[in-house]
Amino acid sequence: MVNEHDLPATLEKIGLSEKEALIYASLISLGGAFPTQIAEHAKLNRTTVYKILLGLSIKGLVNEIKKKNKIFYQVEKPEKLLRYAKSQVTLAQDRVEKTEKLIPDFEGLYSAFTNKPKILYFEGLDGILSIYEDQISGAKKYEMLAFSNASELENIFPAKFFENYRRSKEEIGITTRGIIPDTEKDKTFVPRLYEGYKEEIIPKAKYVPSAEFSFKGEITIYSDNKVSIVNLNKEQLTGLIIEDETIHNMMRMIFELSWKGIK
Repeated sequence: MVNEHDLPATLEKIGLSEKEALIYASLISLGGAFPTQIAEHAKLNRTTVYKILLGLSIKGLVNEIKKKNKIFYQVEKPEKLLRYAKSQVTLAQDRVEKTEKLIPDFEGLYSAFTNKPKILYFEGLDGILSIYEDQISGAKKYEMLAFSNASELENIFPAKFFENYRRSKEEIGITTRGIIPDTEKDKTFVPRLYEGYKEEIIPKAKYVPSAEFSFKGEITIYSDNKVSIVNLNKEQLTGLIIEDETIHNMMRMIFELSWKGIK
């Protein structure tokens, strides 16, 4: 036996919204009521109550009569709830059938969409770390290329995370070349942090004048088809992953052109 307290939750289980259930339960408790009384009992504003009563009326669950020259609402017979529930089943089945017919069209649209570049946006330290986790998420070895402000990277990365990142690169066999500003700290980055690693894993670096190229971020070309762009400003940590073979290859060409141009 459903008690009055549990009635709204029970009504939600058969498909009514939370507010529809509150109003329907109020009508049962009050034995019918004017909208103002329903609003007070259900603790809802009158505008909301009027809208929901109209919806319940359209569903055939409540009816309205004139009483003292005002509209008075009461619930329909309980069998109407069963009829409403059955209509929802019929409606759902109709939607399934229509969706099945549309699937071939959606497949075509999806195929066209998947050929477009996929762009993911990240912010905050956790978001930025997710970008670097993606760089070491595969099991396939590759050459990573980067325009990097290494000292900023070191300032932001938690030490343990950075150690795991380097070890993962070593385990996978990821080699690295980087173009880095020529500050004193940046120039000691590779020898300090890759001491003791396999020779082939230690990044090869070329340095550009920091006075002319003082970028505070990193662009990394990695995997077979990805490019990440990261803002390493602590006040605005944001980044992107672009997944697209054409953009990836174009960025590799730009890196190679820059690499060859540095003495």
